[in-house]
Amino acid sequence: MAHSGISVLFEGTNFVRLLGGLWTAVWIAALSLVFGLILGTIFGLLRTMRNRLIRFILLLYLEFFRIVPTIVLLFLVYYILPRQFNINMPATWMAVLAFTLWVAAEFSDIVRGAIESVPQHQRESGLALGLTQWQLFRYVLLPQAFRLELPATINLATRVIKTTSLLMTISIMDVINVGQQIVEANNQSHPTGVFWVYGLIFILYFIVDYPLSVWAKHLTAKQKEI
Repeated sequence: MAHSGISVLFEGTNFVRLLGGLWTAVWIAALSLVFGLILGTIFGLLRTMRNRLIRFILLLYLEFFRIVPTIVLLFLVYYILPRQFNINMPATWMAVLAFTLWVAAEFSDIVRGAIESVPQHQRESGLALGLTQWQLFRYVLLPQAFRLELPATINLATRVIKTTSLLMTISIMDVINVGQQIVEANNQSHPTGVFWVYGLIFILYFIVDYPLSVWAKHLTAKQKEI
């Protein structure tokens, strides 16, 4: 029976389909991180400015994405946004949009915290050298903030990858959706196949996320030693 169950992974193209579903989740997460980190950096810089209106608007933006569940955000972007604004885009790119907005909100707070953690004398030294505000950010604050924010950024990346498991709710053929289809198609002939299919999915997510988690812990430990 156990052998019959595990064999479902290698029947036909099941294994290749699962890897393809994992790739779909990974590239959506990767693109969302790239776009989100760029946008989040800009928002994070703006949140350190003295303009109270901009800071308040960006704070509301952050709180919105912290309060609204990610699955609701996916529904809003996939079902409501296209109807209201007549947008016709593939579900995968709508998912990238949703995750990008979420990553930008979370990363803006990481950037703000890292910049504000740079010692005050570093700012004063830069201004004393005649640096403009932009030059101060570029040459003094951002390089030091990057080292401080890197562990939190990697942890954010692992969260995004794990959250891609929600992609099945908007009919994207990610690894979870593919796995569910394989289980349903082989439920009669391989009743224990569900264990092996979801077990493999767990291993695939672990392989992708665990190195990032170890890297983040290593960087955090190094910062504590400094």
